Amino acid sequence: MASTTKIMTAIIVIENCDLEKEISIPDEAIGVHGSSIYLEKGEKLKIIELLYGLMLASGNDAAVALAIATCGSVKKFVDMMNQKAKLLNLKNTRFSSPHGLEQGEHFTTAEDLARLSAYAMKNPIFQKIVSTKEKEIRWTTREYNRKLKNKNKMLNQYEGADGIKTGFTRKAGRCLVTSAIKNDFRIICVVLNAPDMWNDTKKILDYAYTNY
Repeated sequence: MASTTKIMTAIIVIENCDLEKEISIPDEAIGVHGSSIYLEKGEKLKIIELLYGLMLASGNDAAVALAIATCGSVKKFVDMMNQKAKLLNLKNTRFSSPHGLEQGEHFTTAEDLARLSAYAMKNPIFQKIVSTKEKEIRWTTREYNRKLKNKNKMLNQYEGADGIKTGFTRKAGRCLVTSAIKNDFRIICVVLNAPDMWNDTKKILDYAYTNY
């Protein structure tokens, strides 16, 4: 599922943490492979700032920092992710990391991701974060701020789109979870390993709004 994993990471953090709490960035979160917000040693950031870094810029380093802030270790956080998956009846889902880089058994289905996303979008804080196109957060070891731009092009390309998350690894292919709302009717669309994910998603959403 690549970085669509971060949907679960974000909702767990939102439900279990004081989002205004400022944390010191742990060493484990520095230099994490893949997409990053370039966290640095000695930095302090609020949990809410890290959540924007997680969901807009898809920061793998932010995922590790948030996991440790929530549970004390990445391993304990992954256990929490799998417990939450059971609670939400995601029968074909298994997590091994908070960011989506495969570190063992790490898989899901489009249906499970849609269920998880429908649940997460009921949370107003989650909803606000994933619908944000651009956000400035602090960079406490430098004289300027981080400017985050949401990687989800659907926010600009589809009427009513208000989330949620892109993902890509070589193993997973291109993944996209989209939320759109028109006339108070929300549709969650999930495409996995979809080379033409933007157009595939638009077609599915158009079909759903036409037929339901």
